[in-house]
Amino acid sequence: MEDNRLKIGLGYFARKGWKPFDFQIQTWIDYLDGKSGLLNAPTGSGKTFALWFPVILEYIRDHPETWQSSKKNGIQVIWVSPLRALAQDIQLAMEEVCQAIGLPWKVAVRNGDTDAKTRAALKRNPPECLITTPETLHVLISQKDHKKLFTNIKSVIVDEWHELVGNKRGVQVQLALAYIQAICPNQFKRWAISATLGNLEQAGKVLLGNDLPLHTVKANLEKEILIHSVFPDEIEKYPWAGHLGIRMLDKVIPIIEAGRTGLLFTNTRSQTEIWYQKILEAKPEWAGWIAMHHGSLDMKVRSWVEQALHEGRLKLVVCTSSLDLGVDFRPVDRVIQIGSPKGVSRFIQRAGRAGHQPGLPSEAYFVPTNSLELIEAAALRNAIEEKDLEIQKAPTLCYDVLVQFLVTLAVGDGFFPEEIYPILKKTHAYDKLSWAEMQWILDFITKGGDSLGSYEDFQKVDILEGGLYQVTSKRIAMKHRLSMGTIVSEAMLKVKFKNGAFLGTVEEYFIAKMKVGDRFFFAGRSLQLLQVKDMNALVKVSEKKTSNVVSWMGARMSLSSKLADKIREILEDYNNGKVESDEVREVLPILDLQSKLSIVPNQNTFLIESHQSKEGFHLFFYPFEGRMIHELMSALVAYRISVSYPVSFSIAMNDYGFELLSDTYMDVEELLAEDLFTVKNVKEDILSCVNESEMARRKFREIAGISGLVFQGYPGKPMTFKHIQSNSSLLFQVFETYDPDNLLLKQAQNEAINDQMEEDKLVDALNKINRQKIVVKRPVQFTPFSFPIMVDRLSRTTISSESIEDRIAKIQAGFEIQD
Repeated sequence: MEDNRLKIGLGYFARKGWKPFDFQIQTWIDYLDGKSGLLNAPTGSGKTFALWFPVILEYIRDHPETWQSSKKNGIQVIWVSPLRALAQDIQLAMEEVCQAIGLPWKVAVRNGDTDAKTRAALKRNPPECLITTPETLHVLISQKDHKKLFTNIKSVIVDEWHELVGNKRGVQVQLALAYIQAICPNQFKRWAISATLGNLEQAGKVLLGNDLPLHTVKANLEKEILIHSVFPDEIEKYPWAGHLGIRMLDKVIPIIEAGRTGLLFTNTRSQTEIWYQKILEAKPEWAGWIAMHHGSLDMKVRSWVEQALHEGRLKLVVCTSSLDLGVDFRPVDRVIQIGSPKGVSRFIQRAGRAGHQPGLPSEAYFVPTNSLELIEAAALRNAIEEKDLEIQKAPTLCYDVLVQFLVTLAVGDGFFPEEIYPILKKTHAYDKLSWAEMQWILDFITKGGDSLGSYEDFQKVDILEGGLYQVTSKRIAMKHRLSMGTIVSEAMLKVKFKNGAFLGTVEEYFIAKMKVGDRFFFAGRSLQLLQVKDMNALVKVSEKKTSNVVSWMGARMSLSSKLADKIREILEDYNNGKVESDEVREVLPILDLQSKLSIVPNQNTFLIESHQSKEGFHLFFYPFEGRMIHELMSALVAYRISVSYPVSFSIAMNDYGFELLSDTYMDVEELLAEDLFTVKNVKEDILSCVNESEMARRKFREIAGISGLVFQGYPGKPMTFKHIQSNSSLLFQVFETYDPDNLLLKQAQNEAINDQMEEDKLVDALNKINRQKIVVKRPVQFTPFSFPIMVDRLSRTTISSESIEDRIAKIQAGFEIQD
């Protein structure tokens, strides 16, 4: 019976000369048996076919005589993708299958780029398969009579679930799934596809909610990832972050030349711009053969790059995580990673772009931006071999997303609270939502809560006869539709030529530092700033070159805890005389010097170094927990010291440790007697050592945008960032003063502590230190581990006419030669 059900799918594969994997057949069978679940399989193994075929097979099974006839079936499946860039690729693959087997289905894309004419046509004549984003799915829910659109749906399939489960876009997906499930027949199924997740079971439960049983299909495929580390000619005993980088260009060029088509990944948009510029300078004859791709470039440019990759017309694309996800670039035969990706899952995603076909290995070249990153390359290899991936924690009780969703329902056909509340409770995000909180939110969207009741703009939803909650004002409905779906509200300016041609977006803070006439490098061009008007930066091409490359906030990624654990294991092996990888052999001069001047800390040792220089008295701590945790831990330790001693500190950190610099000598043993790393009163101390109110204020700006408290503007007439900022700040002050129990205010305070400051991870890190043996060393000079932390402080805080390279060379010249 099973073979009969799968006959058409197996025939398609046979005609292609393929053989379906066991996990694909298992997914087909489970889907046809009415199960919902999570599919976990490596990148490039055919995950799309694993879930597209059972959708088709189910339809053929249910319509054995008429499946080849054109009919108005309505939407049968909604395919949700986190990136608009993925939609075209998925659509082409699906359409090819339908044509090959003779199924007259229509596959359509509906997202923020879809024009009004196409949207209207899709509404009149819905396709059998609709490919969309989480935000656009909510736009559909806001339409009148949307229930008719969803009536025939058999399933919703969420692609790249690992990209959504840990953020508010994933909460949007949960809400949409629960709502559609409530208005569809019982046969409705929900599935997700994920390649890289360390907590599959938890991610599956988030997807399926509280009613559906958890079911996972895991591919037993060994996707071989070959990591080739690119070694510098000389290993400097005092490495510092980023100093190799472009210096490795001469070694990267031959790697590019030897391949057909490659992707060169950087961790930031700024690095993408720099590498693109430098490669073109080194190889001007490659103009037209290489391209750039990152999230701030115009969508048309990105689409052209993706299409050119498909057709094999490009030699290289320099990119960021904008090309991490599942776009199927078959011509790509090699991936180059510049600098440590800081996470195992991220690297697997990127490496998987090469050899993106079943059975083919993925080759990735790891180019360090400082010598110590070679240890991270070895740690990545170990983690991949042991299949040890990062986990994604799903957010809960996001009141801002819930406010937006309820207004979305009210803009559409409206809702009855007693009907929608049980639906919300079935989601992972809101299973702990109390009726009292629900009532507060209902009061907030109808009356503006306790503090905004006098303002008509905040009285969005009307309560009609019979208790139906609905938006009756066309103006409010229009404003909501324009702003809904907003999850990240950044201060962005559009970069345009005088003729209106659009290049991309940059953050306002970057342009704010510039004067008219200044030059900057962006979108592969040297540009001159002509004028800033509204939210546009008008530019012209400049003949003169510039070193001023556009930078974006949040550029520094933090080492994941998973990768940090693997690094500590490697250092433990070194201390035990065990060196197993070429990368660690390469950096032995660094580890040997660290060991000679101090010690190499391991899993059971917490190292503190005390050192005096011309700058003052340095204390270096090495938790190996990543930059984000160190940022918080350094502030906490500095605060706890200052409670007992009158002292001021300059603070610096990297992924391995942090520095406290003062002009006063601190006896480390005396400090440790103060119990610096205790978890007792940790939350109170955190609130004392950071500007919690300012952090909450910044969080509230995002929450105000998502919940619709602050309107972002009309098309072509966006509100200025300063206007949005002042409006959200005013509301924050109003709530703090007159409405302290406001749930959105409380959410901002909680997110400031828990999300931005990663409080749980900090407590785990402190507990780990308390289990370790604390070793205090007083080296005669900076050590290889302390040096890059000190350089990080110099590069961020020092104003000098000398370049950072010249200053560091002077400092290194003062070191004693250690053989």
